[in-house]
Amino acid sequence: MALDLADYKNKARNAVKSFWNSRAKAAKKQKASGKSDQGGRAGVTAGKNMDKFSDLICDIVRANGLTTAQIHRKRAALTLPGYYRPTKLWDILVLHKNELIAAIELKSQVGSFGKNFNNRTEETIGSAHDFWTAYREGAFGKKPRPFVGWLMLVEDAPESRSSIKDNSPHFEIFKEFTDASYIKRYDILCQKLVQEQLYTTASVMTSPRCAAKNGDYSDVSSMTSLTTFVTSFAGHIAATAARLGSH
Repeated sequence: MALDLADYKNKARNAVKSFWNSRAKAAKKQKASGKSDQGGRAGVTAGKNMDKFSDLICDIVRANGLTTAQIHRKRAALTLPGYYRPTKLWDILVLHKNELIAAIELKSQVGSFGKNFNNRTEETIGSAHDFWTAYREGAFGKKPRPFVGWLMLVEDAPESRSSIKDNSPHFEIFKEFTDASYIKRYDILCQKLVQEQLYTTASVMTSPRCAAKNGDYSDVSSMTSLTTFVTSFAGHIAATAARLGSH
């Protein structure tokens, strides 16, 4: 049976529009209240910016046969045990009875690229190592490997596309990072996260602020594209549904 990708391209455009509009509404509301956050924080603290992407994930689960799965999206039900720390909070968890099927992070970055890129990188790598060590130690039971996904939406702006110089006085940096923009660095990060098997699929999308009107977004490379993320996830769900006999 062919995979059902749940009309993901149109839904992704709607998700992008929702993302930018949600940020704008949150910033406007805080400004009106006289308690605006510093920098771009006002657009982040609403906490609902990536909800339409979460909807797409749910649609893919239902469309590919795992109709009896429990899809958790509320904060109280999104923690998993860790190995180096007690728990880790995820953005979406998919379970079937007592089996963890998928754990997914949905992240974004608008402005403040320098500091936030390093923070995102350290957080993402650390979370994956913690997760897979906990898995190895039986934290989720003796079950097949779950799908672990990371989806990142980055503002397409001059600051994120400009070449960045780095200073490493003692040893050379890896060549792929030389003069690489922040968007390119996210692409490199996602590729390496998958190559090192830290994530099943890791993807980066770019979108300008004006996409609030049309939902425009772009991929950076085929390996880290939304299409790759969606097809990989749909394949995992379909295979799991066939294995569990859930229709």
